[in-house]
Amino acid sequence: MTERSEDVHIKLKRGAWEIEITCPADKISQAVESVLSGLNTATPETTVAATTSIAAEKAAGKRGITCRSLIETLWNEGWFKEERNLSDVHQELARRGYHYDPTAVSHSLTDLVRENVLTRVGMMRNYRYIQKRPPQ
Repeated sequence: MTERSEDVHIKLKRGAWEIEITCPADKISQAVESVLSGLNTATPETTVAATTSIAAEKAAGKRGITCRSLIETLWNEGWFKEERNLSDVHQELARRGYHYDPTAVSHSLTDLVRENVLTRVGMMRNYRYIQKRPPQ
């Protein structure tokens, strides 16, 4: 894509969102209005998911986001108030944009069971996880 000399670059920040726009100078107001109206119509789920992932990133600091920290975020949100199996947890992480191997998710869940954050019910290869204690 070649850049024309009359193109304008703009960065917009609104809450947790940061958007960059590149467009011709004569279309700048139309582009900005379009982006802002799109942000106003964002679904609450999208906003919550973005906020949650940003909170998880901040909690992880420079080390990066771990599978365990993401599962702890789910626990803090009360997601484990209902029984969830490994597949449910893996799918929820994937829905939020984090694609961990199911084995890594399983190990993280097991660690949280050992630390009495979660408890598991059921039989081997068919465990369901539920919060043992509510988030602080």
